[in-house]
Amino acid sequence: MSDTSTHPSTAADLAAAGYEAVCELHDLPLGRAAAALVGDRQVALVRLSDREVYAIDDICSHGAVSLSEGDVVGCELECWMHGSRFNLRTGVPSCPPATTRVPVYAVRLVGDTVYVTATPTPAEELPA
Repeated sequence: MSDTSTHPSTAADLAAAGYEAVCELHDLPLGRAAAALVGDRQVALVRLSDREVYAIDDICSHGAVSLSEGDVVGCELECWMHGSRFNLRTGVPSCPPATTRVPVYAVRLVGDTVYVTATPTPAEELPA
C-alpha cells in the first residue's frame, strides 16, 4: 500500500532504496487496475482511494494471464479468466481456482508521484 508517513520519503531516498517513479496519481483511475513496468516486472497498480495505491504482480498464479485486465472488488483484484481473487495487500488468493499467492510490491507516494519497488515484499513482512 502507499505510505507517506515512513522513510524513505524523498525521491532521492526512494531511488537509493530501489524504488522507481512509475506514474502520477491522476494516471490511475479510482477502483480500476492499470499495468505498469517496474524494472523488468509487470505489475498491476490499483488506486482504491485518493492516496491509497497497491502494486501486485500482473500475472495470475493460476491462469498466467494479466491481472490488470480484471476487476477490482473491494480490496481484491479478480482475474478475468477464471475468477480467482487476490488480496491487494498480501497477494493471497481468496477463492479458487488459484491457490498460490502472487507477489506484492511496496508503494510510496511523494507528492503525486507513485513509486514502486521492483523487489517483492517478503511474505513474512505482509499483514496477516
